[in-house]
Amino acid sequence: MSRRPARDSEPVEPVKQVKPVKVADHAPAPESAEPTDPAPTAPTATTSDITDALAETAFTVTALLAESAAAHDLSLTQLRMLAILRDREPRIADLAAFLGLERSSVSGLVDRAVRRGLVHRTASADDARATRLTLTDEGRRLAAVVTAQVDAKLVPITGRLATAERARLVVLLRKLLD
Repeated sequence: MSRRPARDSEPVEPVKQVKPVKVADHAPAPESAEPTDPAPTAPTATTSDITDALAETAFTVTALLAESAAAHDLSLTQLRMLAILRDREPRIADLAAFLGLERSSVSGLVDRAVRRGLVHRTASADDARATRLTLTDEGRRLAAVVTAQVDAKLVPITGRLATAERARLVVLLRKLLD
C-alpha cells in the first residue's frame, strides 16, 4: 500500500510502528567557528549529526501526530490549525501565515472545521472586514483530547531523559526557533 500525503480533508492512515529514519550517511560538514556549550567530555556533534538527529526526531514526532490526528478523522493540517487556535484567535490571513498556506486553502480548511462544529467565525472588533477564528467548546475539547494523546505517545521517548535533561531540551528547542 502506498503512503501518499493526505489532503486536509482525508484522514491519515494510523501508523503501526514508529521507527526513526536515518536521513543519510555522508561526510561531515565543516564545523562552525561559533562557541559551543558541551560538557568537556561530551562528544563533538557535526552539522550532519545535528541534521540527522533533527530529521529523525521530526519524522518520529510527525508520525505520532499523524496517528493521533487520524484517530479523530483529522489531517495533520487540521490538527495544526486546532493547535494554533487553542492558543490564539487569528484572522484567516494570520492563520494562513502560521500554516504557510494560501488564504484560499485556509478558507476551505476553516469551512470544513466550521461545518464539523470545531471552529467559529466572529467579526473582528478592530476591522469590520476581517473575521477572527475561535475554537468552539467542541473544538477546545477535541484539542485537549488530542494534546493529551500526543503527550502520552511522547512519554516513552521523552521519559528516557532525566528531569533536568527534559528541561534543558525545552530550552534548547526554543532557542533553535527564536
